[in-house]
Amino acid sequence: MTQTLQLDGRRAAFDESGPAAAPTILLIHGAGHDRGVWQAVAAGLAAAGRRVIVPDLPGHGDSEGEAAGAVDAMAAWVLAFADALGLERFELAGHSMGSLVALAAAAAAPERIVRLHLLGSLAPMPVAPFLLDAARSDPAQVHALINKFSFAPADVLGEERRRTLEAGNRERMERNGSEALARDLAACNAWQDGLAAATRRDCPTLLLCGALDRMTPVKAIGPLHEALHAGGGEVRRVELAGCGHAMQEEDPVAVVRALLWSD
Repeated sequence: MTQTLQLDGRRAAFDESGPAAAPTILLIHGAGHDRGVWQAVAAGLAAAGRRVIVPDLPGHGDSEGEAAGAVDAMAAWVLAFADALGLERFELAGHSMGSLVALAAAAAAPERIVRLHLLGSLAPMPVAPFLLDAARSDPAQVHALINKFSFAPADVLGEERRRTLEAGNRERMERNGSEALARDLAACNAWQDGLAAATRRDCPTLLLCGALDRMTPVKAIGPLHEALHAGGGEVRRVELAGCGHAMQEEDPVAVVRALLWSD
């Protein structure tokens, strides 16, 4: 059910599902996206007995304000949002840019995060300079490139399913606007605290990777994986066969299964 609350005088929109008294998981979307990208995963988690809360970050979806433009600022917003809901301890999952936000939040408030789930994540997460420039000057080109690299090949997904996923992704990026996407990509590129943050979090952590991911490829995950191990606590790495970067839309059933690894 879609709800809103006031946070710093601005509307924060979110979806909530599942039993109200159940353990809570927050799902954080990626660059240029909104809460809709988690729809299928949220439904699966709620059916499995989780209380699932999926916010739109500021300047995205139905949340007011402008995109924060900095990972630490988004992480502070997520923790303030949790405060507004009265959440003391909760699971936290993030995809792509959202994984950096989740990691920063877990490092800033390690006592509050029960489990951390990082989907399609790298640290650092560099963005090509031409993409940073084109996000403002030629958003249609950037949308096309993001679509090209977000999904598994058509011979894996099927031509029709890939076209459907690309169309939905393009519509979502267009709806959220070029300014939000540009600020999000710049935030990913600028955040250099990821490996240090990984050593400061204090909870079991899942690294969920798409085996066919070309945006945050499995072969580049090593530094983050090592930093998480250095921080202590259980670290689990799972690769989803047949999935690219947009795994929560390509195979939501497998993503739900992975997120429930503690059950």
